[in-house]
Amino acid sequence: MPFLKRRGSEPTPPKPAAPTGVNRLGLPEEVVAQDFALKLYYAGKSSEGVRMRAGPRALAELPGMLVGFAKGGIEVVEPLPLEFSQAMPQIAHPSEAMQWLQAHGELSPVTRHALVVLESIDAIDLAFDTFACALLDGETDTSGYPEYNAVVGGVASHWDEATGDMVVRAVVGWGGRGVRGDTDRIAQKTLAGILGNVLGSQHAIGLTAVERPVPAGGRGGLVCAHCGFASGHERAFYCPKCGMRLLRG
Repeated sequence: MPFLKRRGSEPTPPKPAAPTGVNRLGLPEEVVAQDFALKLYYAGKSSEGVRMRAGPRALAELPGMLVGFAKGGIEVVEPLPLEFSQAMPQIAHPSEAMQWLQAHGELSPVTRHALVVLESIDAIDLAFDTFACALLDGETDTSGYPEYNAVVGGVASHWDEATGDMVVRAVVGWGGRGVRGDTDRIAQKTLAGILGNVLGSQHAIGLTAVERPVPAGGRGGLVCAHCGFASGHERAFYCPKCGMRLLRG
């Protein structure tokens, strides 16, 4: 009879086999992905050049050409000496970026932002330009940096290698994270107003084509005997900083 059978005589059910590998699931028909993107927009405008009579007084009047347009302080950025000849605001080149930070670390957030924008689009070149800069339109964030639609800039000047006269032009720029909006129209109006101030200077002679000098790789530059500035342009006849003629041996 069944109840008289020994307990151990019943067959033991087989144990489930241990998994030999990871379960592989098939890919779904549509893969859901998270997209990431960063869009930076930099733009700028530059006017024609205005020829000025040579002299240190004309250089000292550059900040005054922004009166009526500057919203806040005006900073003057002088040409970079030879030791910073490779400075660039590009993090992809660490040595150049470090030079740039060392050269401009003490400037205000507005001026640093303006230099990043205008140097990135090659609107100014501090190998020979002297740049008077300010916030011209828009607002700044809590850190003091201009918003993406704020207009920054001012006037940039260099010394004409042929005549020794100073050539001044209006330069504006804007950009960052965001859309452009009507910033282009505001920048054009601001540029025209600053150019009017430049033409109204007592040293102005007239409009001229802008032919900026081409730095020769930052080698062999001369040291100005008047102000001690080391030029990064070996073919320069005039000091980029003070405008005095460089003495050659």
